[in-house]
Amino acid sequence: MTATQPRVLLCDCEKTMRLDPARIDGLDANTPLHTQLCRSQLAAFEKALATGEPLVVGCTQEAPLFDELAEEHGATQRIDYVNIRERAGWCARDTDPHPKISALLAEAMVTGEPASLRSIESDGVCLIYGKGQQALDAARALEGRLSVSLLLSDASDLVLPTVLEVPVHSGRIRTVSGSLGAFSVTVDDYAQILPSSRGSAQFAMPRDGAKSTCSLILDLSGETPLVTAPNKRDGYKRVDPKDPAAVARALFDISDMVGTFEKPVYVEYDASICAHGRSGKTGCSKCLDACPAGAITSNGNQIAIDPGICGGCGSCAAHCPTGAVAYQYPARDTLIHRLQTLLATYANAGGKAPVVLVHDESHGLELINAMARFSDGLPGNVLPVAVHAVTVFGHDAMLAAVLAGARRMVFLCPPSQADETAALEREIALATALLEGMGYAGSGVFSLALEADPDAVAGYFTPASGPLPTTPATVAPVGGKRDVARSVISRLMQSAPAPTEVIALPETAPYGRISIDAEGCTLCLACVSSCPANALADNPDKPQVSLTEAACVQCGLCATTCPENVITLEPRYNSAPEAIRPIVLHEEEPATCVSCGKPFGTKSSIARIREKLSGKHWMFQREDQARLIEMCDDCRISAQWEMPDTPLRGGARPRIATTDDYLALEKTPLSADDFLKDD
Repeated sequence: MTATQPRVLLCDCEKTMRLDPARIDGLDANTPLHTQLCRSQLAAFEKALATGEPLVVGCTQEAPLFDELAEEHGATQRIDYVNIRERAGWCARDTDPHPKISALLAEAMVTGEPASLRSIESDGVCLIYGKGQQALDAARALEGRLSVSLLLSDASDLVLPTVLEVPVHSGRIRTVSGSLGAFSVTVDDYAQILPSSRGSAQFAMPRDGAKSTCSLILDLSGETPLVTAPNKRDGYKRVDPKDPAAVARALFDISDMVGTFEKPVYVEYDASICAHGRSGKTGCSKCLDACPAGAITSNGNQIAIDPGICGGCGSCAAHCPTGAVAYQYPARDTLIHRLQTLLATYANAGGKAPVVLVHDESHGLELINAMARFSDGLPGNVLPVAVHAVTVFGHDAMLAAVLAGARRMVFLCPPSQADETAALEREIALATALLEGMGYAGSGVFSLALEADPDAVAGYFTPASGPLPTTPATVAPVGGKRDVARSVISRLMQSAPAPTEVIALPETAPYGRISIDAEGCTLCLACVSSCPANALADNPDKPQVSLTEAACVQCGLCATTCPENVITLEPRYNSAPEAIRPIVLHEEEPATCVSCGKPFGTKSSIARIREKLSGKHWMFQREDQARLIEMCDDCRISAQWEMPDTPLRGGARPRIATTDDYLALEKTPLSADDFLKDD
């Protein structure tokens, strides 16, 4: 066993799985198979700990027990846990689980750079927002564990106690911003309770626009959520006040949210390649449109991502055309490497027609668990891939999986997230169009399963019919997002059944070209200066604009900036060699100065200007004035100076009076006009 190869501990879970270590690809034939690793054979785990080698344990159910034991022994090596039981071992009797288990163990050994973490401080200041007695009871229950303030939207059934442990206010929350440890709240009709309230609660001096801060918010109002994507906002708990069990769970959960917490920084942002805006003009807004949590805002030419609000869905990174927003949990290269390792190992172990099931670690894992415990489990050719959020997948990773041998990809999401999958659906449409444009099967290769019924999920696992890559291949996922995508597409194109150089793509695709209407273009080159991807370029030697199609991200900034509105976008994928070279879109012969012959501007622009101004504008009535339009800057100024009625020339400058002039005054008095004469 090499230094980098972890030691694998296998257990057939009291013989409920049919396992043979010799048939698991990548394992030593002498690898022991345990039956009760977490009970009677726990000594085997302790012995493995003593070696100091990294471990991969084929069990997740008893991971807390193993971690506790490792802590007791002071073990410092890396320990990973792989669920091979529910995801592979508990299957139909006629299913061979070994190819899939081989793939799952190999995938677990793929490691990448972990996402960076940010610390969050919560001081326990909690705002409870709700109605009447129920809200007061919740506030009193949390008092002592948290620093609670109560804001009542309705105090009609409130019965005040003899001792009021928490401050009580009335009002309605207008806005909430921020996240755990840093919420900002704006309240209208805000008023403090009167201590003298005898019957019903009385509040004094209401005012609008009151502002406050807190670390936690418990929303018992039962009204519209105060924040976008409330289930993803750390520190914000919203429950149905009519559900006592849900209220009790919320009180229990929020009471522990005090202290220092660490949260992954899910995405990184590179402003230098962002196509959001230039010079106050807006181009790409895909990340803003895709973010369900409202964590992304526009700063004009750039965007800002609030890591406190970000829930890690990854839609922004999956749909970003340039890769300016990059997912880090895991990073793109790690995700693609996991997929390639999973599929390659499965094939090497004898697996056929693999279907990749992408699922999250909550909803998806629960459905898989139910299928394994109460039916035949996942089919032997269905390879589950667990990620933090299914929506992290872009077309680059989808096509990499197809290239590596996947016959279908199913993205399993809970129905409650149906309104958060728009970016994923667009990426599926893009990947489908690219496959179909190369002659491969497209429809049915990628499926979005918004299901909560385990039996319904099983209907998505039929491999796609039609041609797909017959020889699995991999690419090195290095470089930016577009680099990886183009590498994958290039490899797919090599074995495509019907390759075409140009593939028409959906409107939201990040590939394509632009067209310029030469009749209206003045070659002002505003489009060149606005292009964030350097796809457009000018020529310093002549009036010309060219496009490198492979670099164009279809952000639309060039069309938005063009003062003549002569630019149109055409989404497409061009695999021809000329796509990576500049192609001239529009050029003209330069106009030459009628005085010195120096080139400046374009002939058509100068002719158009002369036509509009000559004899029609007061500055260009005579022919010599109209000729100024056809001169370069230097010659134009010189010609204007020589004109008899030029405004550039002033009157005669007064002669400077000298000492001799003053001495002469004593002999011959001079008039004031004498001092205005030239020498």
